[in-house]
Amino acid sequence: MWWTGRRPVAATAVVLGAGAGLEVLYPSVGPGVALIVLCTIAWVLPARMSLWALGAAVGLFVTAAAAAGGGRVGVVLGCAGPLLAWSWGALGRANWGRRRAEARRAVLEERARIARELHDVLAHTVSVMVVQAAAADEVFDADPAQARQAVRRMESYGREAMGELRRFLRTVRPLDEPVEAPARAPGELAGQHGEPQPGIGDIDRLVESLSGTGLEVVVRCEGVERAGIPPGVQVSAYRIVQESLTNTLRHAGAQRAEVELRIVGGDLVVEVRDDGRPPVSRLTRSKVRPHGHGIIGMLERAALVGGSLEAGPDPTGGFRVHARLPMEGRT
Repeated sequence: MWWTGRRPVAATAVVLGAGAGLEVLYPSVGPGVALIVLCTIAWVLPARMSLWALGAAVGLFVTAAAAAGGGRVGVVLGCAGPLLAWSWGALGRANWGRRRAEARRAVLEERARIARELHDVLAHTVSVMVVQAAAADEVFDADPAQARQAVRRMESYGREAMGELRRFLRTVRPLDEPVEAPARAPGELAGQHGEPQPGIGDIDRLVESLSGTGLEVVVRCEGVERAGIPPGVQVSAYRIVQESLTNTLRHAGAQRAEVELRIVGGDLVVEVRDDGRPPVSRLTRSKVRPHGHGIIGMLERAALVGGSLEAGPDPTGGFRVHARLPMEGRT
């Protein structure tokens, strides 16, 4: 019945008319043909466009029933039959539309996840590499040894980025492709396909990667025990700290940043402050419309575990990111 989508008026007029004729000549055949066509039209076309077909079908069925001497029963059946056929087709169209919308939403969510993960994997390391490259260029003639050290750091960060990228690609490979889970140390977090995921215990290593960039980072933890924090919350906390420090390094021109993690009322509170100047591009929706993937990614990270995040200028100066991540109900 593909042609009903291209010529619905002609198809309906011809087939319903033929059905009315068959109703008179062959009462057992005519109604079925017309009702099938009506059901198909209700499935193919939006409701506002298929209602006219319902009206035409009711009119033809009632007329045919009256001509055949069906009386009141014939009139009732002439109305009920087309109405049921149209309702069945409209319900099928609604269910199909809902499934299509769900599939589209799943695709968009997967695209957002891939964009967020790629940003998390590459943005920090590439930013550090850019800073190290600039430092090497600045002292290339005056201090070749320091320049070589910066280049070695760049190589190390590049290898680290490649390793993280490979782990990420394992999460987006086709489902029918075998996945070999890499070995990981005891207590190391496992991701969607068994790949290692960073957690709170990796924040110190993250801070060490900033050595030589001119940014001093101080980490303070108050009553934070890694074993008591769900893996999903640990990953979100790590990524929020990572993105906050990356933004500080890239945009703020800061000399010092402070990272604080503490447990408050059953929630993990993550706070990152710096002493730089907060450009407009780093402000969140609570201040102005967010730009880029960084702040948006942090908001999504917090939302994934049922938490919240605020970012904006610190009243004492610099920029502040504050996240509150519930430790119950999410893993």
